Amino acid sequence: MLITSAKEVAELPNLKAVPSNYYVDNHHNYSLPAAIIDTNDDDDSLIPIIDFSLLSSEDPHQLSKAIQDLGRACQHWGFFMLVNHGIEEGLMEELIGVTNEFFLMPEEDKWKYKGENVFDPIKYGTSFNYTSNETNFYWRDFLKLSLHPQFHSPDQPNNFREVLRDYCDKSRKVARMLLSGISESLGLEKELMEKSLDLDSGFELLVANYYPACPQPELVLGLPPHSDFGLLTLLIQNDVGGLQIQHNGKWININPIPNSILVNTGDHLEIFTNGKYKSVLHRAIVNKEARISIGIANCPAMNAIVSPADSPLIQNERLPPLYLPKEYREYVEMQQTKPLDGKSCLDQIKINSPSKML
Repeated sequence: MLITSAKEVAELPNLKAVPSNYYVDNHHNYSLPAAIIDTNDDDDSLIPIIDFSLLSSEDPHQLSKAIQDLGRACQHWGFFMLVNHGIEEGLMEELIGVTNEFFLMPEEDKWKYKGENVFDPIKYGTSFNYTSNETNFYWRDFLKLSLHPQFHSPDQPNNFREVLRDYCDKSRKVARMLLSGISESLGLEKELMEKSLDLDSGFELLVANYYPACPQPELVLGLPPHSDFGLLTLLIQNDVGGLQIQHNGKWININPIPNSILVNTGDHLEIFTNGKYKSVLHRAIVNKEARISIGIANCPAMNAIVSPADSPLIQNERLPPLYLPKEYREYVEMQQTKPLDGKSCLDQIKINSPSKML
């Protein structure tokens, strides 16, 4: 099957209309939301802001408040903007720049990284799962890189590897401290998640997304509503908007604070906390300008069995386990080989979920 990237389609001479196989209406599992609002429209839509520097404060009252704020953001939003994280703004801009250079390379240079399997360490592609005989597409090209426990990077652009390694080393430290703070916010041992899920061997996946400029952005989607696998995703982007999260039944446009990192909770944090900190539904819309986003999913080790049964959280709150135990690798394979459809994969391992009663 001949595969055409979204960027190639967007750059067709005299393109004035989007090809019909990109139309949102052709995706059977998508329905229009009830409302879309901006983060500045009302108090209800004020995205939580977490000051990372306070998580290492020597003032016990300040530290306690920072941990409580982090817990509230995870419980009530599943999303927050992280400021004062210690990663240089210049490094973040450099990573976005070299990522843009990658997507601007000739198509034949990018397609040599075309992967066939879910866990290929370097994988370039288009839409969501182009290897599954998709006939309808999302307006998106991507580059996926396994960063940990083994580090992988394409050979081009020339300085991509150096910039990426520097950023991901610093991003990993930020993620680990956030996960420790999240454990404490639950009243658990600070290092419980690290030990239970073997985070020293944890899987980290970078997903770089390129959403080309679109002549009819209202007709297509970059990505449909979905939640992320893993524990936390840390995301940066260029200055073009497009990320929306679902909160209280409304879609909210995310307008990031300059130099902030956007953080969202993943499915495996929901499982580990037995549903207390739920993964957040989000999607990507497109614009008449190209958008780049770079997310790093911070995950359990591939062979880790993720289950709320491993955590005292259940006993502390006297709740029965709400999710079946599942090896992390198996969960990712399940999600990445099927169409994106909200939180359908997570629903499959819920105890007494409708899918278990059929």
